[in-house]
Amino acid sequence: MLVIGLTGSIAMGKSEAVKMCREWGLPVFDADAEVHRLYDSPEGAALIAPFVPEATQSGRVDRKIVTEAVLKDSTLLSRLETKVHAEIRRRREIFLDEARKAGHRAAILDVPLLFETGGEKTVGKVIVISARPELQRARALSRPGMTEERLAMILARQMPDAQKRLKADAVIENNSTLAEMKNSLFKVLQDWKALPHA
Repeated sequence: MLVIGLTGSIAMGKSEAVKMCREWGLPVFDADAEVHRLYDSPEGAALIAPFVPEATQSGRVDRKIVTEAVLKDSTLLSRLETKVHAEIRRRREIFLDEARKAGHRAAILDVPLLFETGGEKTVGKVIVISARPELQRARALSRPGMTEERLAMILARQMPDAQKRLKADAVIENNSTLAEMKNSLFKVLQDWKALPHA
């Protein structure tokens, strides 16, 4: 089974690409959604409690309190991520085992920080969704609750798009219509014989 890492910086269109993959019948592991599920569970609260106890008083993780704590303590993020990434890796392996047993040709790992966490070493191919910087910025700042400060913090954690493009097996441009992006993505997956009915 081909394991494909799907990544891209904030507001590039990665979520749309994931929806397309699901429509085509590909199993998708959404790392961010898995982190959200973890944070909304008692086991997630137990994982975070030693680092930010005030964020776990309701038996789940209050992400707003964690974000505030991370902004105050520059070392906290990497310590939290070590714990969280280990748990997400465990869940990802279970997902891949299930996809293999179900006989899928390929599975998609939707990981925003794929290169930043060394995740490209664990996949067979990498697709990067990309867009022009001015488009990315406009899309990101139009999101609810997004501020210049928050965007700067997110971008500081992400590898620059130009570097991601160099490391990718395929780059899908998202500078015009979603239909155009869909065609490009379909062609790549078809070429890799990843689609269920190709």
